Amino acid sequence: MTDSTDTHSTDRRGNTSRKRPILLIVGVVLVIVVAFVAWLAYEAVSAKSSLETTRDAANRAKDALLDGDVAGAQAAAADAAESANDAQSSASSLPFTIAGAIPVLGSPLATVSEISDVVQGLAVDVLEPASAASASISPNSLLEGGGRVNLQALVDAEPILAETSAAAEALYAQAQAIEDPAYLGVVQDARVQLENQTHNLAGLLTNTYTASRIVPTMMGADGPRSYFLAFQTNAEARGTGGLLGGFGILRAEDGTARVDTLGSNSDLDFAEQPIDLGPEYNALWGPRNTTVDFRNSNASPHFPYAGQIWSSMWTEQTGEQLDGAIATDPIALSYILDATGPITLPDGEVISSDNVVEVTLSTAYARFGDDQLARKAYLQEIAAAVVNEMTTGVAPTRELLDAVGRAGSEGRISVWSADPAVQDVLAPTKVGHTLPVDPVPYANVIVNNAGGNKLDYYLARDISYTAQSCDGDTRTSTVTATLTNNVNADGLTPYVASTFQPGVPYGTNEAIVYLYGTQGASITSMQVDGVTAFSVQGGVELGHPVRAAYVTIPPGESSTVTWELEEPTVAGEAVVPVQPLVDDPTVTVDVPVCS
Repeated sequence: MTDSTDTHSTDRRGNTSRKRPILLIVGVVLVIVVAFVAWLAYEAVSAKSSLETTRDAANRAKDALLDGDVAGAQAAAADAAESANDAQSSASSLPFTIAGAIPVLGSPLATVSEISDVVQGLAVDVLEPASAASASISPNSLLEGGGRVNLQALVDAEPILAETSAAAEALYAQAQAIEDPAYLGVVQDARVQLENQTHNLAGLLTNTYTASRIVPTMMGADGPRSYFLAFQTNAEARGTGGLLGGFGILRAEDGTARVDTLGSNSDLDFAEQPIDLGPEYNALWGPRNTTVDFRNSNASPHFPYAGQIWSSMWTEQTGEQLDGAIATDPIALSYILDATGPITLPDGEVISSDNVVEVTLSTAYARFGDDQLARKAYLQEIAAAVVNEMTTGVAPTRELLDAVGRAGSEGRISVWSADPAVQDVLAPTKVGHTLPVDPVPYANVIVNNAGGNKLDYYLARDISYTAQSCDGDTRTSTVTATLTNNVNADGLTPYVASTFQPGVPYGTNEAIVYLYGTQGASITSMQVDGVTAFSVQGGVELGHPVRAAYVTIPPGESSTVTWELEEPTVAGEAVVPVQPLVDDPTVTVDVPVCS
């Protein structure tokens, strides 16, 4: 007979023996999990640290490059490459790969892995070769004494700039394609910082590459070049910015530039044999005599038209063939004076970045009253002094290039070349100031002063562009432009504040407000302040539908123009250019990006 106590003891020993392997397995799994998590944490911390080190080194490399510090740029680029390789090694490690594949939970790790790939490419494929070429492309190398541009340095740097700018653009596209992490804001912040950094670096290299392709030719490497230099007056709005207020002829040869023949707009004769810009242009702009009268010569926002018109007028008047045209405005001059420092006129007056806009676009009219010849001579004196500062090489080089770059990005410096090869490079850039030839979603609101006054100095704009979803071949879109007249007309001269229309209050802003829509779109309706408006001008320009309304805005009031469109559903982000006037308009875009 078996003792029950012995039986229970045997069962307990059996259960215990069976549990031991299970506990052992559980223990081993726990150890593996803990080790895996610890390994993953180590690699994550390492990746984070390496990415931050790479970002800082990349910024140092870019700054050293712009400062002309060749050794510093190369050392920082080497540091960026080393830490980027470390980051990529951590982000491609076994725990990162496994954990990143887990849906949702692994999302931040997958994002970090993609970030590290872009960072590694940025350091190795962009920063290292660009820094190796920094002796040629740094501002100190490009600008020599006396304001001369080192054209050979640009020529020498073109191949490496082509390579690095293409790599940077590709990496920017890759950075944009990185998906947001499902959680962890710190990873999202890193993704956004990387996108911004690659965008800035790609822009810098692309702009420098563009310069290497066209500046040698434009600056006279192959012989003298001459350009019409226009000074636009934003206080009286025109399509490319402002009324042609004055001009000069810029001469360039072997990298050196000078300006002569400074004159006021009244020194430019009306054309008797105007240039023919084609039937489409003539149908839209012919009634305004844009190719005959300098006052309307730049009514279109497509700068090549203005450049060709001005050059043709000069050729008819003097017989000299020009190689292109350049335009700028007082706001651009303020950026340049911020880099060069103030100028002092012969009478001791100091013109600086702080006062040049107000002086040229406002107080000069009160100062000279009805004596327009004296006012124009005064403005020419200011323009000549600023140009002299730029062309004699007295400005800090990086600051001057930054100022010119800012003005160009805002459309305040525009360039057209009569050389087709150069113009092909210029056209898609900001300084080309052209209507796009590709059918991206597009809304360009343009103001042309209709009162013959200078009230656009006081104009403020609020622009919005909205569109429906990407479903279907076409979609409905709406563009609105609210214009506000902030003038206090008390004490302003008639030259500044009078109007053409009888009975209109003194200081009323009269404007023709245009919309340039997406290529292939149709503008189905237009309203002014909620009331259907008569189109004072309409047609098509380079494939873009155009429709314009006449508005009158008394002092202290606003007016809103609304356009409804049926536009093709096309790929790409919406493009909403800002006409370079005095104000900094509010622009709102709510247009889905279609694939």
